[in-house]
Amino acid sequence: MPPPLPPRPPSYDAVQPLQFVGALPDPPAFARAAAVVLPVPLDRTTSYVPGTRSGPRELLAASSQVELWDEEIGVDVHDVGIYTLPEMDVTGGSMDDALALIHRVADEILDANKFLVTVGGEHSMTSALVAAAAARHHGLTVLQVDAHADLRDIYQAERHSHACAMRRTLDYAPLVQVGIRNISAEEVDALPALATTIFYDWNMRDDPGWMDRVEAALSDTVYITIDLDGLDPGVMPAVGTPEPGGLSWRELTTLLRRTFARKTVVACDVVELCPIPGMVAPNFTAARLVYKLLTYRFGLGPGRDLRR
Repeated sequence: MPPPLPPRPPSYDAVQPLQFVGALPDPPAFARAAAVVLPVPLDRTTSYVPGTRSGPRELLAASSQVELWDEEIGVDVHDVGIYTLPEMDVTGGSMDDALALIHRVADEILDANKFLVTVGGEHSMTSALVAAAAARHHGLTVLQVDAHADLRDIYQAERHSHACAMRRTLDYAPLVQVGIRNISAEEVDALPALATTIFYDWNMRDDPGWMDRVEAALSDTVYITIDLDGLDPGVMPAVGTPEPGGLSWRELTTLLRRTFARKTVVACDVVELCPIPGMVAPNFTAARLVYKLLTYRFGLGPGRDLRR
């Protein structure tokens, strides 16, 4: 008779909820934190490779290995206070119910005057987050980095599919879409009536000043949504719907730095991490990206707006 199996080790969150950038010696209380990280493991409408429900957990686990000093800006911003909420439970009810819950939580965080970074999870959550931000910031525009336009009105009988994420977001704010390299004929037919400016991956770099044009298309107040498949799959293979092409890490961080330096960014999300078992590099890349967003938000100041 084989010996009994050893007891199963506790999971990360059986000990304590995962914290962005790890368990610091003196973690901030919510009231003292300037930034809040909200994990949302939404995975309802993914249409190719499922698994985004594991994205927030793996991103948070990898974040414990991110150095807090940023060599680009020359600052360590964690002292502003980064508070990590527990993962939201978005498994019950309909998609409408899930989005209503996300909207309510985002409302409360923004009401507390926190800088909100939501980590997902599938892209369909963005419309609820933008709705909360737009209610507080008149004239908001959305900077979307993505491989896909996500402008379908309905997909697989679901209006809140991740393939419709930005069509629903248009109910609250106009879009500037960067890195797009997958769009359907249905979406192209709808474009003339939609408040969006698209920078296609295939030709946007033909103009060396393409980032200037992105900047000019944005209003002064911006929400940033980053679908990780907007990056080159050589940099970010762990996504559910990969596409050839895409932004390099340097292109993405340069665009983000310019946006934070010259606009008022009110909130962000990083979505669609679909972890690959045994491959930790994409999880770390996603975690480093979240810390870059926080570094640009709290580390940029006079003299740091450098054109590159």
